[in-house]
Amino acid sequence: TTGERLNELEDPFKLYRCHTIMNCTDTCPKGLNPAKAIAEIKKLMIQRQ
Repeated sequence: TTGERLNELEDPFKLYRCHTIMNCTDTCPKGLNPAKAIAEIKKLMIQRQ
């Protein structure tokens, strides 16, 4: 479930290692936006608290 996945990301060396520099988005071969997705997950984590 989503809750279980978010629990796995509570380690500060996982989700919060992203500093939103956007290099992943610039170089993504599939044209995805991982930085935006990570930012959305960070918002979910804040809402859970």
